[in-house]
Amino acid sequence: MLVLCAPLLAICLVGAPYYIAALAQRVRDPMHAWLRPSGYLGQSAGIVAFLIFVFLWLYPLRKKWKALRFTGSVGKWLDVHVASALLLPLLLVIHAAWRSDGLIGLGMISMFVVILSGVVGRYLYTRIPRAQSGVEFTREEVVAQRKELIDRLALTTGLSADDVARTLDVAPDEDRQQHPLGVFALLIANDLRRRRLTRDLRNRWSAHAPANRPLSKAALKEAVRLASREIALTQQARMLTATQRVFRYWHVAHRPFAITALVAVVVHVVVVIAVGATWFR
Repeated sequence: MLVLCAPLLAICLVGAPYYIAALAQRVRDPMHAWLRPSGYLGQSAGIVAFLIFVFLWLYPLRKKWKALRFTGSVGKWLDVHVASALLLPLLLVIHAAWRSDGLIGLGMISMFVVILSGVVGRYLYTRIPRAQSGVEFTREEVVAQRKELIDRLALTTGLSADDVARTLDVAPDEDRQQHPLGVFALLIANDLRRRRLTRDLRNRWSAHAPANRPLSKAALKEAVRLASREIALTQQARMLTATQRVFRYWHVAHRPFAITALVAVVVHVVVVIAVGATWFR
């Protein structure tokens, strides 16, 4: 991801004097032919952004059509979907020459709303227990996963399974039937609590490992990883109903934004080509 962003950041840095100049000064700037929205770099960034935006619509097709299973799991597709979308802000600001007025500004705002909505959706998606294929776990599968993790932790740390279970016990969450923003607040609080617990566990297991079985650095790292996963599963299971409810709300809101942005982008491309405002005409 950083490799892909680096050239875009370099363009922004090199073109900074042009971007901060007034519009009247930009026209006389030697970089104008390259960095204006219809310039060589500016419009190329727009073309790449358009292609990525069209590509993003393949993800809903992959989820809907099981015949596309051979192209990879839904989880992998989501990872590519999100990573591709995160490139769009840099491409868009380069294409717009860092302008946010008029129709350009409205188009950018609509795209940024869709991107931000996608980031929120990704966060919710990862808070629902799933297999590597992207299929949601049932509650019975979550229980089985937790038992397996506790058994592996007991084997790694030398503690009994009951001791591990007591050590990893987390306080129950508050009322789950609350406003979606309240659910978000609980999810974020869970993330912070899990980080604090795993940090405490790392210190405790490092200092108080059984005398007959001291933990190596590799074993300690693996134990902390397993503990973090087990705590996350517990938190996700307790918040599952609330998270699924908010995720459904998100789907209802995200799709109209995405469709509106797609229509706006297609209209923009058609108008630009129709009036011949391209460097490749």
